[in-house]
Amino acid sequence: MNLRLLEKFIHQGRLTVIGPDGRERAFGEGEPRASWRLNRPSTFPRILRNPPLNLGETYMDGEWDVGEGTLHDLLTILRINLEPEIPRRGWPRPLRAVLRSWNGLAASRRNVSHHYDLDEPLFRACLDADMHYSCAYFTAPLASLEDAQAAKCRHIAAKLNLEPGQKVLDIGSGWGSLAMHLAEQHGVAVTGLTLSAEQLRVAREAARQRGLAGKVEFRLEDYREHAGTYDRIVSVGMFEHVGKPRYAAFFDTLAASLATDGVALLHTIASKAPPEPLNPWIRRHIFPGGHIPSLSEIAPFVERAGLMSADIEVLRTHYALTLKAWSQRFQHARQQFVDSKGERFCRMWEFYLAISQTAFEVGGLVVLQWQLTKHNQAAPITRDYLHPSNLD
Repeated sequence: MNLRLLEKFIHQGRLTVIGPDGRERAFGEGEPRASWRLNRPSTFPRILRNPPLNLGETYMDGEWDVGEGTLHDLLTILRINLEPEIPRRGWPRPLRAVLRSWNGLAASRRNVSHHYDLDEPLFRACLDADMHYSCAYFTAPLASLEDAQAAKCRHIAAKLNLEPGQKVLDIGSGWGSLAMHLAEQHGVAVTGLTLSAEQLRVAREAARQRGLAGKVEFRLEDYREHAGTYDRIVSVGMFEHVGKPRYAAFFDTLAASLATDGVALLHTIASKAPPEPLNPWIRRHIFPGGHIPSLSEIAPFVERAGLMSADIEVLRTHYALTLKAWSQRFQHARQQFVDSKGERFCRMWEFYLAISQTAFEVGGLVVLQWQLTKHNQAAPITRDYLHPSNLD
């Protein structure tokens, strides 16, 4: 087993590799510490043939396990030390990005169904009680997931600068949690759009139980098919699925649906660096058709749609803390899903949560909250209104 790559590049953190014959070799120093148990002689060569794809594939196939430490520790060591050295393979970058995110109406429905129509119990096990499947807002690192998701709702509501009686469009409304919060807490009427039949079912039932009939309406509808004018528009965790070839359509639709004095808020995962195609393992197993934009990639389409950037906030490690909480909750319920979905599915799910957590901790991902208007006076000119308790 040729481990010269590890010997050359593993310096930060202590990685102990245990071969199929039980022999051990250690690389690097310091924290974190993890041991990597390779179960087959062919595993490491298979990983090296296409690391971004095959690291996850081999874990799903049971070709390696973690001894000392956690899966998160191991992936952190590999990401910190090896990711800058892994060459990009295949088609030229611009072509790869387009081919992997060409999301027409039918493709968008298929892609959403692949992930979001996974059954409700899985998401119930991982998420907070209100089922927010997006980055929370941790006002303190040790805040509970429930408190952090409630803080996210308050933060978004403040940026929307809501007034009772306004009409709000939620593009990509998920399990309905944000839409119901806005209707309950701010007296607005919310229309939520989703392409997931499972999310639609759960959201409608939750709205019925909370007595929100007539205040919240959820539709199984693509944003490109929806017509109407709204005082406020919000989209949380949906833009990552739009695909760059559809950015113009997205922002044109947003601009056409926003009232002249309206305010919109886009909440999306983004790249800190020039954008790359989505990780091939994530694209295959988790988010087909997805694309993670950079700030510079979004800006031209905002401008061309006639929208103005009123405020941009970068949330850095908030999603890492969110994913950590989801991972912990999944592990508590893991055996339930081994029984119902199998070990391979559980390995896929825990790898997805752990590799995503490291991407926000030591990789290149952040979350953007982009406030958009049609003219300069539509939103307050300072951020004081976000925290009214601080005003005199």
